[in-house]
Amino acid sequence: MKIGIVGLPNVGKSTLFKALTKKTIDIANYPFCTIDPNVGVVAVPDERLDALNELFHSEKFVPATIEFVDIAGLVKDAHQGEGLGNKFLSHIREVDAIAHVIRNFHDDNIIHVEGRVNPTEDLSTIATELAMADLTTVENALHRLKEKTKAGDKEAIKTEQILLSIKKFLDQGQKPDVSTLSSDYLKLIKSFSLLTSKPELYIENIDEDHLKNFTPAIPNSIPICAKLEAELSELDDLEAKKYLHELGLEKTGLEQLITASYQLLNLITFFTAGPKEAHAWPIKNGTKAPAAAGEIHTDFEAGFIRAEIINWQDLLTCGSEAKAKEKGLMHLEGKDYIMQDGDTAYFHFNK
Repeated sequence: MKIGIVGLPNVGKSTLFKALTKKTIDIANYPFCTIDPNVGVVAVPDERLDALNELFHSEKFVPATIEFVDIAGLVKDAHQGEGLGNKFLSHIREVDAIAHVIRNFHDDNIIHVEGRVNPTEDLSTIATELAMADLTTVENALHRLKEKTKAGDKEAIKTEQILLSIKKFLDQGQKPDVSTLSSDYLKLIKSFSLLTSKPELYIENIDEDHLKNFTPAIPNSIPICAKLEAELSELDDLEAKKYLHELGLEKTGLEQLITASYQLLNLITFFTAGPKEAHAWPIKNGTKAPAAAGEIHTDFEAGFIRAEIINWQDLLTCGSEAKAKEKGLMHLEGKDYIMQDGDTAYFHFNK
């Protein structure tokens, strides 16, 4: 799963990305420093996996991961080719969700592309650019459908109706409301890779002294001081925790971001654990047992017989699989079982 880090130039995207991935990348005080997208794979913090690893003294430890993509800064009229224009927009089309980084910090040494700090206006600029880019996509699709709709093609007519309803929103620079569309219609929309249809979360990059008493400019945004996160990323875990404690904070902003990103993608985690390996497996919420087994190996799904399931906490409390079975806490499930967050699974399959 890929999440694109998006925003205007000089809002702290690349600083945030560097802290996230602890990768060395170009960071400079001018627009378009990030021309080609940097990609980094980030482990999802999970105390449950840590506990299972400790229980089994596993030789190998494999956390769930999310891929973050640092995308070049967007400017007003990007959809018309301003700045890096279409190159920027094409990179966004390739991600599964968008993390908007919005500047809400003040530093006279770091220029703002619009010459002011206004989070709501910045977000409005980005939303308009994404909508205008999608409007072009929709108009081109409608043009391609003309001959088929004239010929009475039912599927083409259905597609045209959906695209026209979406166009009404895009004409006004707004995100389309797709909440009433059926799953079939949503699949159809997904095929157009519309930027405005992607799940989104919002990050306000704020001054360090505002972390404790932060009033968000954007509703439900995640407050992060990218400068502080960059400093924390240079410390070892013990030093970082001590520094956080001194600041009166429980978690880093990055931990909040990674967890929120995981939830945004509608993911849950199941585990496989034993002496050889403790492994966290991300799957979509609602995934059935055979498909979950297929995440480990396609043969597991093809030959699925049943799954032995136990909640990670029950396994931890019992101290071993044998004791868990004695207490009746490990249950057998078939093909229709829907995996639950925190399940520890042992799959049986035909070879």
